[in-house]
Amino acid sequence: MPGEWSEGEYGWLYGDGKTTPPKAAPQSSDLPPPKLPPPGSVRSRPAERPPTPPKKKRNGRKIFGFVLLAWIVFLVAVPVWAWGKIGKVDAEPNGARPAEQPGTTYLLVGSDSRRGLTKEEQKELTTGGDSGGRGRTDTIMLLHTGSGPTLLMSLPRDSLVDIKGYGRTKINAAYAFGGAPLLVHTIEQNTGIRVDDYVEVGFGGLVKVVDSLGGVEICPKTDLKDKDSGLDVKKGCQTADGKTALAYSRNRHSYATQDIQRVQSQREVLGSIAKTAKSPWTVLNPFRYMRVASGASGSLQIGDNVGPISLAKFALALSAAMGGEGLNCTVPLRDFAVTWDPERAPKMFNYIKADRTADIGSLCTKDGLPKK
Repeated sequence: MPGEWSEGEYGWLYGDGKTTPPKAAPQSSDLPPPKLPPPGSVRSRPAERPPTPPKKKRNGRKIFGFVLLAWIVFLVAVPVWAWGKIGKVDAEPNGARPAEQPGTTYLLVGSDSRRGLTKEEQKELTTGGDSGGRGRTDTIMLLHTGSGPTLLMSLPRDSLVDIKGYGRTKINAAYAFGGAPLLVHTIEQNTGIRVDDYVEVGFGGLVKVVDSLGGVEICPKTDLKDKDSGLDVKKGCQTADGKTALAYSRNRHSYATQDIQRVQSQREVLGSIAKTAKSPWTVLNPFRYMRVASGASGSLQIGDNVGPISLAKFALALSAAMGGEGLNCTVPLRDFAVTWDPERAPKMFNYIKADRTADIGSLCTKDGLPKK
């Protein structure tokens, strides 16, 4: 009967041993057999290699790498080459000296030396002929860098000071009498500030540096004309070439305050040189980079103890002193006769000796006279 079952048919479930389980029904032929990879085929397949870049790309990378390497070598080689052109001078003074002081103080000297200038160039630059001897120092500045703001302080060349063996006379005479050593000694004995490094540049050096930079900016407040220096400029900001920058730095007869105003013009030119020299264009333009290195190095004389790192720090400090956070001043003066103020000047010197330029405050003025 339908629905009934036979024990014999399902006896295998009860373990009678006589019957066997029914065979599984064959799979439908409508389903395709699974496509499995053969054993071990995944592991044995080699890894796929990245596509080979086109030959042009590979050559472009090689050329770029070569150019970059050559540029780096050039940037390093030029200063090394230029260093060999810098003159060395013995600036170590004789006798007792101030003890070591915190920070670093450089003596920057602009001499009236005509070394390296032909007679035609001396005539063109209105420097006059070389009278022989060591010459004199038109520019004397102390540059101090340390824990506080960097300071650049002018010492007017007509300042009356005591010079060992020569009595009381103008400070720039020390260089004429005994060269760099006597000038360093004179400054140390009259200020108490120890000079760590000495840097000197002559007339021709300033011209070469300015011209190698493509000129620097000056901003005279009035029309200026002076036959002694050869200066002839109109008032207002303008780009000055080396000849004009030198004349602007030397001119004093156009001013009522003479040397007091001249030292301010000298700092203005130095600040403009530093600002222009640190422009990225100086490094990115290989021709300008080469000219600047050659012009600067060929015009410098430095102390025997000054190394390349110290000279690089000097350049950075000069830029910082003429920047917005630096201090640029004239030594505190009592009057227009460039007599150092007996109270304010020693205070300024003590702050520098102690590396406390942040405390100088109103002692720092452009013309050295007290603020009104």
